[in-house]
Amino acid sequence: MTIEQQILEWFNHFHTHAEISWKEVETTKKLASILDDLGVEYRLFGDVTGLVAEIGEGEECVAVRADIDALWQEVNGEWQANHSCGHDANMAMVLGALLRLKDEPLQHRVRFIFQPAEEMGNGAVAAFERGAVDGVSHLFGVHLRPIDEIPFGKVTPAMHHGAAYFLTGTIQGVDAHGARPHQGKNAIDVIMAIQQMLQSLHVSPFIPHSAKLTKIVADGGSVNIIPGAASFSMDVRAQDNATLDTMQQHIERGLAAIRTQFDIDLQWDWVDYTPGAVVSDEAADIAEKAITAVCGSDALAPHIFTPGSDDFHFYTVKKPELKATMIGIGSDLAPGLHHPYMTFNHDALNLASNVLAETLKTAIPSKLCK
Repeated sequence: MTIEQQILEWFNHFHTHAEISWKEVETTKKLASILDDLGVEYRLFGDVTGLVAEIGEGEECVAVRADIDALWQEVNGEWQANHSCGHDANMAMVLGALLRLKDEPLQHRVRFIFQPAEEMGNGAVAAFERGAVDGVSHLFGVHLRPIDEIPFGKVTPAMHHGAAYFLTGTIQGVDAHGARPHQGKNAIDVIMAIQQMLQSLHVSPFIPHSAKLTKIVADGGSVNIIPGAASFSMDVRAQDNATLDTMQQHIERGLAAIRTQFDIDLQWDWVDYTPGAVVSDEAADIAEKAITAVCGSDALAPHIFTPGSDDFHFYTVKKPELKATMIGIGSDLAPGLHHPYMTFNHDALNLASNVLAETLKTAIPSKLCK
């Protein structure tokens, strides 16, 4: 079996055996089995899913991360774990790089991080806390990119993901008869005020950003009952962390003012956060040289700035001295990431494994790991 065929076989297995965040038990077992077959040492995280493997020798250490979880989606009328996120491809591409490098005479160590729960936004933190990047100076990520960003055959050395906050909230007003609105406190009025507040939130127009309600539930149980109670969710994004923090402060003040204005019980909680990318010029330059060496200068795509988010960037939040970048692989992916029927050109798997192998082979740190 060729390396290309092996990578595709791994991809097909992960694609047809998808598991959601924190439940990637069989995925972790399969990864361990593959590493056993390859004779590569690894360490399970133990109390959570995922593992890390390592090859090479020396004090210097670089790493690559693959996320291993799937989404829970309705596909062909059935709810199931589904790799429309492309994490099945990420695992196959990173394993392909490992396969290409495992017998190379490396002068430094290369670590392979198979991380759980990226879609939950907290898998990177769990991996960090379990030593995933201890002693690592350079960290690389990889992800397929939609066709509207770059086509198959193009590769970018850096993905500049945006930052994101996610909020849930509840409103407790007073139910009332539809004929007597003055006797109630209408939760829908409060929701409309929240929506208007978000539309009035202004930060620099030169920085991409958005804030929007993504869920509203308000039901009085009948068409002639004004609902006093409601729940809602909010998605807030910005291209950089500072702008996102400013937006959060505006929303906090706005919600507090609305609570006072309507004299109701309005509660909210920031349930999740994903930081924006802090791309290392040094790491991006290493990836750029590898892309050019493997694919030629015509394949090199510019840095991509996207409002999407990825918990990969928690590694640099937790370890600011870490030099990191995420490589984006053109794959003619359509209709888009997280679409239940997402497809892509599978030839991108082999191309990416070559790029990753060259990146990791040549990413020799300028100083010893600590």
